[in-house]
Amino acid sequence: MENELENSSAADLIEESIIPEKFSRLSGSIFILLCVVLIFSTVAYGAVENWAFGFISVLTGIIALFWLADAWFNREIRFDTNLLQLPVLGLVLIGIIQLLPLRSPDIANGVLSVPAVSSLSINPYATRFAVIQLIIYAIFFAAAFVYINSAQRLRQIVTVVIVFGSIMAFFGILQRLASPEGIYGWRPTPQAIPFASFINQHHFAAFMEMTIGLTLALLVGNATEKDKRLLLIIAIVLMGVAILLTGSRGGVLSLLGVIGFVLLTNFLRKKDEDEELTKDERRARFRRNLAIVGGGLGLLVVLFSAALLLGGDAPLTRGIGFTNQADVSSGRLHFWAVALQVFKDYPIFGAGFDTFGTAFPHYDTWNGNYRVEQAHNDYLQTLADSGLLGFTCIAAFIYLLFKQGLQKIGGEHSHFRRSVSVGALAGCLGILIHSFFDFPLRTPSNAFFFLLFAVFTTASIHFSKRSKTRGKR
Repeated sequence: MENELENSSAADLIEESIIPEKFSRLSGSIFILLCVVLIFSTVAYGAVENWAFGFISVLTGIIALFWLADAWFNREIRFDTNLLQLPVLGLVLIGIIQLLPLRSPDIANGVLSVPAVSSLSINPYATRFAVIQLIIYAIFFAAAFVYINSAQRLRQIVTVVIVFGSIMAFFGILQRLASPEGIYGWRPTPQAIPFASFINQHHFAAFMEMTIGLTLALLVGNATEKDKRLLLIIAIVLMGVAILLTGSRGGVLSLLGVIGFVLLTNFLRKKDEDEELTKDERRARFRRNLAIVGGGLGLLVVLFSAALLLGGDAPLTRGIGFTNQADVSSGRLHFWAVALQVFKDYPIFGAGFDTFGTAFPHYDTWNGNYRVEQAHNDYLQTLADSGLLGFTCIAAFIYLLFKQGLQKIGGEHSHFRRSVSVGALAGCLGILIHSFFDFPLRTPSNAFFFLLFAVFTTASIHFSKRSKTRGKR
């Protein structure tokens, strides 16, 4: 009997600590490096420049080395078997196949103004770099699944994301109001409209869509102490105003989708929890949920009003689509038609990752004055770049993300864990909506945060019974 009690106590101790590692310093170092990658990639102009992504590649290489060292010392290779990683690996495999010399040079004649290549990709250099990026993303994704492995670490990194997102929103608002000549006051962007540290203001809006979803879910999900809720409200207002000041139409639509998903999910989840309540209790809860929905709509009105007062009517009217431009799509309809033409000619493997800019001049029916690198629709560009096989990987990722995420939301008892899943899935939904109108995931920092939020949504992180009631205080 005593032995059983001792064994039970030991099991409870392991359950509470969650990390019974012999060499926790390596594990902790990897966790810190994951946070550094997120912050550095965002601060360094979204890591769209080669020097920034090169440094991130070094950090990812260090993560891989520490991971191997951790496996060596613990005599165990730690790897999460979540199926969500398979589509990412599938994209890597497709990219490698695109680099193989499997095409007859005559097939590509007339498409390019330079000698044709024998690889499946019409621009093997661009595809090679894209494959390297995918490998970096895959390592980061896998490491996040393995080393964000406890309630404590989840709380820590969620706090980092919200605080960092709030700081970036505040900085972006100040920068827009001050109207400096460039990012940080010295980095010029002559061919783009920057916001905060991002060269492309629409991609900053996508970053905010993810962070505001997580913050809002923690607020309405009753997952934090009362004395911290005011801080969450301030963070939400800053992020919302920053999105509206970007003037991004896709950002505004995605924001509405994020807010709607968070409110609806919490409403339905609480409704399920109330099945055993009395009639009066259900009515009281319904009024409370109605107040939450009304408060969300009121928040939208406040955000729109703040953006109008702070930034004038031009950013706001552009953000909701009312402009004086003859082409409301800003040329996107033409770019999308070109992407479909490229897909028609390369239906299986595509023209090659990141080759849309190479193929565009051949299919362009305009005057040729524009050099377009992206299709401004990530789904159509995926069809053009990687064909049906690549699009299947993306579709599988989205399907698994929402399937696992909704299962996690429906089966989780911890208020904090459930709210994190709701907020992270809402953030992912927001950037997926935005991807219909732009290419936010082509910015590496957004891709890293998107993968992190996928981990937040689906990872199997145990919360002890004591943590289940935390947030009700």
